[in-house]
Amino acid sequence: MTTGRALVLGGGGITGIAWELGLLPGLAERGVDLTGADLVIGTSAGSVVGAQVATGVDVEERYAAQLAPPDGEIAATLGRKLMLRFGLAFVAGPRSPEKVRARLGTLALRTSTVPEQERIDVIAQRLPVHEWPQRALRVTAVDAHSGAFRVFDRDSGVPLVSAVAASCAVPGVWPPVTIGDRRYIDGGMRSPNNADLAAGSARVVVLAPSTRGIGPMTGLDPQVAVLRASGSDVAVVSPDAAAVAAIGRNVLDPAQRAASARAGRAQAAAVAEAVAAVWGGPSDSSE
Repeated sequence: MTTGRALVLGGGGITGIAWELGLLPGLAERGVDLTGADLVIGTSAGSVVGAQVATGVDVEERYAAQLAPPDGEIAATLGRKLMLRFGLAFVAGPRSPEKVRARLGTLALRTSTVPEQERIDVIAQRLPVHEWPQRALRVTAVDAHSGAFRVFDRDSGVPLVSAVAASCAVPGVWPPVTIGDRRYIDGGMRSPNNADLAAGSARVVVLAPSTRGIGPMTGLDPQVAVLRASGSDVAVVSPDAAAVAAIGRNVLDPAQRAASARAGRAQAAAVAEAVAAVWGGPSDSSE
């Protein structure tokens, strides 16, 4: 039996955060309030937005923050050299998804980036609330040593800021995050959305800046197909042409943040009806 409503927030860099934070208030002003989800699932950029939503932060305020000048923020990039190293991680050994993720973890562990605590402090600044909410929130990450997939929640004994920082730790760009005696990298290395974690939810909305995965069943399309086959009603929103143009080629560039947020908000008008058809009204939080 499927019950409740799940909001899945996928990865997509700093521009993905902005795009999602444009969509959410844009949908809300059209009567579709996704922030009332019973379950929130966040991966990478989506873990930042998911933590904000689940802890009750005002998304209108967070949208306004995306429009501020990115003064002092580090502009990172997935350059050609790093993409080549990513490619080698796929072909330099066994092709099982976990083995590939472990090689990406090795890449991350061997790359010199900013200090780990400096990066954690950046994530902390993006989260107005640092305690796990009572509402169900799941934050994804990957063990950098083994490639194993990990899902953190309020029962994991892991600080919320650390969980989100781990989920956002893009290999070769940001440092792996230490949790206990392990180090963790971006949850998007398993799947950009990890929508399969919404299994059991009657109504699922996925905001997906990216849809590709690493290996079978990690891309968005097969995960959505399984959800629907199990009885979930699912709506997926990905950037439209205007949003893709606003995001640009570098999803890690803070200079594109404001345009991405505005594009997300504008896109809400075109998708509100389809999302509402799945999400229902305020009284439909359970089945």
